[in-house]
Amino acid sequence: MPQLKTIKATILAVLILVGLGVQHSGAKADDTEVLTVAGGCFWCVESDFERVAGVKEVISGFTGGTVANPTYKQVVKGGTGHYEAVQIIFDPKQVSRDQILSMFFRSIDPTDAGGQFCDRGDTYRTAIFPASEAQRNAAEQAKASAQAELGRAIVTPIVTAGTFYEADEYHQDYYKGEKLVITRFGPKTQASAYKAYRKACGRDRRVDELWGDAAPFTGS
Repeated sequence: MPQLKTIKATILAVLILVGLGVQHSGAKADDTEVLTVAGGCFWCVESDFERVAGVKEVISGFTGGTVANPTYKQVVKGGTGHYEAVQIIFDPKQVSRDQILSMFFRSIDPTDAGGQFCDRGDTYRTAIFPASEAQRNAAEQAKASAQAELGRAIVTPIVTAGTFYEADEYHQDYYKGEKLVITRFGPKTQASAYKAYRKACGRDRRVDELWGDAAPFTGS
């Protein structure tokens, strides 16, 4: 009997430790916040924000449309209503949502309602998709601040968050991929193809024209 009591006590102790571990894991998850934005090509937005201290991960995908589980081809063809978008997962103890939103506005052309840079059409429109009242208030304040600084009307809408669909693996971290792809310049790694695309598209040039020294990511 004493031995049985010892075994039971040991099992109970293990279960308590496991329970504490699960709680601790949940607390870690709760330490992050997710903000969904659309800023044109999701490769570019992902590349920009994964450089920010406090950002844990950026996931490329689609949101804002009416088609469930859309493919990349469906979205870029048009008619689904989806935006190319990203989810920015960040630690608010290291970088605030206000900072994220401020950087977002200054990394896009928020005066362009027809797309972004060389990418035209509804798929490449800009938007913010708040998932809470706090995020919506922050987005509205960031938009007002950006408009005052720019001195021009900002057309980037603030749209209540809906379902976010992750793009397939091919599009995640494309900007640093090492797979070979065929481009008009011949075979290139994904990383090299991305750099060539970004330069040709004029993203950094236009952002510099609009925001000057306030642009946080130009030159990437």
